[in-house]
Amino acid sequence: MTLLQYESRMENTSRVGSSFVLLGLLELESYRILYSIIAFGLYIAPLLLCCVIAYIIWVEESLHEPMYFFICNLLLNGVFGNTAVLPQIIVGLLSGSSTITFPACIIQTFCVHSFSTVEVLTFTIMAYDRYLAVGNPLRYSTIMTNVKVLNYISLIWALAFILVLVTVVLTANLTFCGVNINNIFCENMSLIRLACGGSSVNNIYGLVETFLILGSDLLIIFYCYTRTLLICLRTSGSTSLKAIHTLVTHIITFSIFVTGSMFVVLRYRLNGENISIMAHTILSITGVLTSIVVNPIVYGLRTEVLKVKLIHTLQKIHIFKNFSSSK
Repeated sequence: MTLLQYESRMENTSRVGSSFVLLGLLELESYRILYSIIAFGLYIAPLLLCCVIAYIIWVEESLHEPMYFFICNLLLNGVFGNTAVLPQIIVGLLSGSSTITFPACIIQTFCVHSFSTVEVLTFTIMAYDRYLAVGNPLRYSTIMTNVKVLNYISLIWALAFILVLVTVVLTANLTFCGVNINNIFCENMSLIRLACGGSSVNNIYGLVETFLILGSDLLIIFYCYTRTLLICLRTSGSTSLKAIHTLVTHIITFSIFVTGSMFVVLRYRLNGENISIMAHTILSITGVLTSIVVNPIVYGLRTEVLKVKLIHTLQKIHIFKNFSSSK
């Protein structure tokens, strides 16, 4: 059965709004076993690495500092975003099913956008934290205490859930005139594009949220990183070099997230009739998974203390002991 025949059958037999067809999964049908293995690898490897790093931060009292708590939150958010996307893709590929129910699609949309919002807010508070640490080193320990850090992290998740919940509720109340989603998973813009009409409230809320939240966050991040870098360049010594190294690590991970987001923006800007479903699939999955996969690697390798603790932890595992003794 061809793609067009399948789409036509789904349009004619599915009750609009009860389920959707993920055309990205349908596009991967020919090599679904291979793609499911790749998806499983992309899921399990970052998951294990993030959990190991989070465990190290949790048990090592020397790492009970604001920066490491924020890194831990960033990595655990990556696990949350990864889990929101890849297990559904793996199950769909292995079962040969490209449909997703309306409730499952809405839940996935909520999780995907919550992940993105938490990511942006976490990068914002991390930029502010580094600015305080470099700009006010003597007062830093009293300004940014661990209790405040945990409160900030709780606020980040609460704010993200509230903002995204409003978005998802508005989308869930739309009337849909189609079931075919040009993606491999559900997200808000793909659903809005299937709406018959009356999505002006969604668009207005989306614009307001983008300018007030995302716009202000990007300005804060740019200001804090710029000011921190200037302070570091005006001072000398090992402390300044260490601060620059940490700052560069944060800039790298933030840049990776922005790059991934640009893939998503690019997909929205492209005319769906002029680009293939595979191109939509690659752009969307790259946009979501780039920072999820790369962040634990970057922080694990570039954060010296974490790298030492990570290697030490891995060496405690029996297989690594046997490997060391065999040399």
